[in-house]
Amino acid sequence: METLEWAKSRLPDFLKDLEAFVRRESPSGDQKGLEAAAAFLEEAFGPLSGRLSRKDTPRGPVLLLKREGEGAPILVLCHYDTVHPKGSFPEPFQVARDRAVGPGVYDMKGGIIALLYALRHAEATGRRLPPLEVLFTPDEEVGSPESRPLIEAAAKKARAALVLEPPTAEGDLKVARKGVGLYRLKALGKAAHQGVEPEKGVNAILELAHQLLRVAALEDREKGTTLGPNVVRGGTVSNVVAEEAWVEIDLRAWTLEEARRVEEALKALTPVLPGARLELSGGLNRPPMEPTPESLALFEKARTIGEALGLTLRPGRVGGGSDGNFTAALGVPTLDGLGLFGGDAHQRTEYVVVSEIPRRVALLAELLHAL
Repeated sequence: METLEWAKSRLPDFLKDLEAFVRRESPSGDQKGLEAAAAFLEEAFGPLSGRLSRKDTPRGPVLLLKREGEGAPILVLCHYDTVHPKGSFPEPFQVARDRAVGPGVYDMKGGIIALLYALRHAEATGRRLPPLEVLFTPDEEVGSPESRPLIEAAAKKARAALVLEPPTAEGDLKVARKGVGLYRLKALGKAAHQGVEPEKGVNAILELAHQLLRVAALEDREKGTTLGPNVVRGGTVSNVVAEEAWVEIDLRAWTLEEARRVEEALKALTPVLPGARLELSGGLNRPPMEPTPESLALFEKARTIGEALGLTLRPGRVGGGSDGNFTAALGVPTLDGLGLFGGDAHQRTEYVVVSEIPRRVALLAELLHAL
């Protein structure tokens, strides 16, 4: 396939651009790093056809590349923030034994550079592209608080959404993601002297212990619904009856129905100890990305293209969320996992497989052309 041969011939340039981008380390919340990464994107994508605009937010710059055309656009979602604090890697970028290693190289700066080359290929060959809106966001790794309204507004105008997160560990594309709920359950009691008059107190830690068993009972592993009470805090000193305690709960569910079931049950919790009170805060951070006939048809189109490139692609399901959760919840056909093949996301060994880069670039380029 001509696109694949073109991508192979551009691999040295691709790696140079990938290195330049990855070396501009951009952890979520690091304004200086995010500004530097956004400047790279402006330099790289600015010369391409279309209009590149910028919106500054408290979480960093959001960039929008808009290419006009007939009909509703294809929305492409990219985030350029990473989970790695600056200096987490001994060397910000290195290539050895067919692996390019660096902070965010897999999740998901590699996918962004793949898009850059897919667009460059279209312009070099004069191939038709659909109207596009490409969002580059700075806060996906912290829940997309600033980007979510912009993503949802763009999605309401789009006929499909492509997400440049990496594929699964097996190289498959993603058609389903669990929804993510983040809650804090607080138990409130009454302080008293533990030695002199403990009977006047209400122990919030003991109340919370009762509630944790109720929370755990809401899991349904057969349906894939999990709850993680993974952070607990409470009390002040050992000789004072604990007046306050709280737990952070991580909910994951494949369907909105399951997420709502758990949330309603959390809201319905009642105290066990006389005089204790409960407070629940938080909510569903990302709705589930549930597959639809339209999104599966989008996957089939990509699968057929992949087959011609020597890729065997399956419809993958993963527990983590992405910005594709937002678009799918609005009924927009969404296909995720179109970034680079590699592994070790969020680890200090994060990598992409160099020899597989051209095929993933060609897959994205051909899919854009086919839409």
